[in-house]
This record gives sequence, C-alpha cells and structure tokens, in this order.
Amino acid sequence: MDAKELPSRPNLEHYEKLAKDLLEPHRSGDAKFSLADARLTIAREHAFESWPKFKKHIEAVRRKDSLVSKFESAADAVVTGNIAKLKRLLRENPKLIRQRSTRSHQSTLLHYVSANGVEDFRQKTPKNAVEVAKILLAARAEVDAANADYGGRGTTLGLVATSSPPDEAGVQVALLETLLEAGASIEGLEGGWNPLTAALANGRKHAAEYLAMRGARLDLEGASGVGRLDIVKSYFRPDGSLKATATKKQMKDGFAWACEYGRTKVAEFLLDQGMDINARLRNHGNTGLHWAAFNGHVDLVKLLLARKARLDIKDESFDGPPLGWALHGWNPNDTQGRYYKIVAFLARAGATVDPGWLADPDLPLPAKIRDDPRMLAALRGKIRR
Repeated sequence: MDAKELPSRPNLEHYEKLAKDLLEPHRSGDAKFSLADARLTIAREHAFESWPKFKKHIEAVRRKDSLVSKFESAADAVVTGNIAKLKRLLRENPKLIRQRSTRSHQSTLLHYVSANGVEDFRQKTPKNAVEVAKILLAARAEVDAANADYGGRGTTLGLVATSSPPDEAGVQVALLETLLEAGASIEGLEGGWNPLTAALANGRKHAAEYLAMRGARLDLEGASGVGRLDIVKSYFRPDGSLKATATKKQMKDGFAWACEYGRTKVAEFLLDQGMDINARLRNHGNTGLHWAAFNGHVDLVKLLLARKARLDIKDESFDGPPLGWALHGWNPNDTQGRYYKIVAFLARAGATVDPGWLADPDLPLPAKIRDDPRMLAALRGKIRR
C-alpha cells in the first residue's frame, strides 16, 4: 500500500499546515475543494480513511504508553527482525497480538511478516522472518485473520505467497511452511482469492509449486501454471472438449501461465485441444510467444514458432512485439545463452528491429545491444532498412 511514512512523534499542527498549503492554490479557482478535502487528501496519503482517524492515530502514537504506539513499535520490530524488541513488547502488552493497525488496511502484526498489503515503507523481509512468524504464532496470533487490503479476504499465507520481498530474501517457502504447520488454510478464505493462482499471477513460481506440492486444489488454470500435465488432461474429454469442471477462461489463463513459466508440455497439450496460439492473454494483452520470449524459455519459443505463432502482434500495455519482449528480458546473467538463441529464432522467423530505436543514443537497451557482438549477430540482417 502506497503510504507516506510518519515520524516517530508526528505533530498534528504540521499536517494541519500541509492541508492549508494544499488548499491555497484552490482558493480563487476551485470552490469545490475545501479544507475538509485537503485534510482528507493528507490522511489518505498516509493510508488513513479519514482525517478524524488520522488525527486520532497521531494523538495516540504520541503517547508512548498507548496501544497504538506499542503496535507501531512492534510492527517496526517485525519488519526489521528485531527479535528482542518484539518479545519484550509482546510480553509487556499481550493484547498486541490481536491488535490491528489503525491504517485503512487494518493489518495484524502477523500480516506484516508478508511484506504485502501493508504500508509500502514497511514492505521488507528480514532474513529471520521465519523466527519472527513463529514468535507471533506462539503468542497466539490468528493465523487466518484477513486484513482489509485486496478486497478484504487476504490471509497472511496468501499475502506471503504473492509477495516479492520474502521471495527475494529466500524465506518465502519456509514462511508458507510455518503458516501451514500452524493451521493456515491452503485455499485461503471462503469467498476470497486463491493463494496458488494469485501466486502465479504475481510471478511467484516457487510459492505456487510449493502450495501444489502441499496439496492445494488444482483447477485447470492452477494445474497448467505449476506444470501438472496429468491434472490438466483430467479436465478434458477424449474428444478434446472441456469437462463441466473447467472453463474456457481457466484454459486461456492456464495457457498464459504455461507460457510464462515454461511449461512446454502443458502449452503443447492445450494447443492440441484448440487453444488459440495468438490469443491475447490477461494482464498485458500479450500472447504466449511474448511470455515465452521474455522469460527465456527456448524450447517453448521453438514450439510456438513451429505452430506459426504471429511475430507482429504488439501487447496492449507496452506496444511491443515478442522480439521486443525477448530483448527486454535479456540480462547479463544469461550464462546459458538462452536469449541469444531466442532472438536468433525470432529473427530467422522474420521478426525485425527498428533501426531508429536501435540507434537511439539516449536509451540504455539499444546501447546494450550495440555493445554486444553476440546479440548483434543474433539480429544479423533483421534490422529494418
């Protein structure tokens, strides 16, 4: 949640002045923008639903003995991994474990372990996050409590499964394991969003695979995303038609994840069942070839090109063709040369590069290409004249 950080002892008069300063440019022109509107703007910039709630938070946090002040200190201890401070605060204030943030997301301390669905300046994961989670759970944190962000049905497990900081810190799977061992629902809350498919949608491949391994239910979409071809096949009749337990949308979204995560056998099977190879997929209106090229899946790119995937379709978010996505996905860590192969495949199939873009002195990617003889060789003869 995008939110401005407050100082440890915020001054309400300072924010009153900010509201009046915000109002000033509107005094002569926009009579509809009032001081109340300016105050609401300031409150929402700090993730509070209203000025009265923002004001009440500031008044409470300035009192060091208030539960709000203690909660803020405990939240800082969670996201920094300050075990000693967290234990002391929980010992002195047992009610903190069920306390919720006064910000609009209404998170508990356990939610902060996810580094997701809370104020962005606290979205960070310490290396000892698993120990932090175990301390909170031992203090009887409610493992499946939902915060108010993302539709109000996200549990800590779901938030962890979709979060990048725990993944980057190398503790995402261990956190999921800890939460499941504490009784967290692997399917999320009834009527809420599914942690496994949400993990796929947020680029959290390993989290989705782990949840599948731990027994999460797999619909056609989820099974495709984690590469379970056996389960994917179970949703189709012998004549290739979908069973009543699956939908065309699940098939289309499953194809998207299969292409994004390199599930070549799954993608091939779905194409055999009539999946449109050039269908525009969720999020960016791109095609399967865009996803496969961007993520460096050589065998999948070869399959899609052999099946006559179009090279000229541009996605709806960035206006780029598959070759452009391949070039943007390319990075110095390509030790296996996957992107050189993919770019060469696309170029041989007829994809081209705009010479004006490639010659642009102000763009970093064209400069990177110009400085790399191997990439220029892969593009050889495919720079439009």
